[in-house]
Amino acid sequence: MTLRYQTVPVTAFAQNCSIVWCDATMDAAVIDPGGDLPRLKQVVQDLGLTLKAIWLTHAHIDHAGGTGQLAKELQLPIIGPHPGDQFWIDGLAQQSQMFGFPPALPFTPTRWLADGDTVSIGHETLNVRHCPGHTPGHVVFHSPSIQRAFVGDVLFAGSIGRTDFPGGNHDDLIASIQQRLWPMGDDTVFIPGHGPESSFGRERRSNPYVREV
Repeated sequence: MTLRYQTVPVTAFAQNCSIVWCDATMDAAVIDPGGDLPRLKQVVQDLGLTLKAIWLTHAHIDHAGGTGQLAKELQLPIIGPHPGDQFWIDGLAQQSQMFGFPPALPFTPTRWLADGDTVSIGHETLNVRHCPGHTPGHVVFHSPSIQRAFVGDVLFAGSIGRTDFPGGNHDDLIASIQQRLWPMGDDTVFIPGHGPESSFGRERRSNPYVREV
């Protein structure tokens, strides 16, 4: 048995929403359902999965916009992010208007996450790391068993997350990457919130924002 995943770009922002599942039980979680819910539900159905939970890395509209609606429709628990993003959740309606998204249904996480927590789906468990900087409450989901990390908007292939939004902090972001992500190992492949996958080793060598000279 192992953890599997499929990434589905959603919204006009091409946000990488990931569906992760345990292949022994076919139970699944969806990470960052920002929108395009009919498409996401179709993928879940096509894969023969049973959706059990929503996991959030952070509460920007392109990552969390569909959360309230999906949770309501399928009676799903909302896991994450860290409480530092409460103000982003409170402002989802305003974010919807600002960026031209459909109105976002308000929600309250069933369970907030903290650094060192774990989340489970089926027989699979992932580690949670609190990685502030892009937003104060941003978290990352790491599966040591398959050497994958779902990092939201902390790190990208060749770039890093923006820190000019309210609550952003560049120094915190760099510290999160160096202290929380790099120890996961150079061979760990990460799934960013936008764009292609990469590995921590490749970014340490070549990413101009965080490479180690």
